[in-house]
Amino acid sequence: MTRDVSRKMKIYTKTGDLGETGLFAGPRVRKDDPRIEAYGTVDELNAVLGLARCQDLPQEIDALIAGIQHTLFDLGAELATPDPASRGTDLISMVHIEALEAAVDKYDATLPPLKTFILPGGASGAAWLHLARTVCRRAEREVVTLGQQERLSPQVLVYLNRLGDLLFVLARAVNHAAGHEDIKWQRSSE
Repeated sequence: MTRDVSRKMKIYTKTGDLGETGLFAGPRVRKDDPRIEAYGTVDELNAVLGLARCQDLPQEIDALIAGIQHTLFDLGAELATPDPASRGTDLISMVHIEALEAAVDKYDATLPPLKTFILPGGASGAAWLHLARTVCRRAEREVVTLGQQERLSPQVLVYLNRLGDLLFVLARAVNHAAGHEDIKWQRSSE
């Protein structure tokens, strides 16, 4: 007997209609649970990176961000699992962090040194990367909150911290490649 695999699974399950959702291999929790907030913001970050990739980015930066999007999906799976080691979703390692550090060093070396704070903006791809940076920093804060309540792999927080740094450098690199100077912050006059 063959199984009919042509049937599609429904997108809606109605199991979350009362404000709860199921964790991967775990209990049902409220949708405002810190774990849901953390991996939901990682998902939001991934979507913003998708929008950044719709812009005119240098091919090498686009490819780098594509790889990061896959890693963010892994990171979200790790956050969505109460015991990631037992389920094989503890996927973020020092290799991922070292790759981000190498990318930060590579792109930062091509940029003029910063002497002041800069404002988000410039080329549209750079502006989207600045927005992604801010979402990344929010995800980082939410992981800190979750980590105060539950044990998490320290690599998750370090990865998000380095990713925020990289997104800042990539935004500058995209502006530089497009011929846009950094927009220097100027103190408001009183």
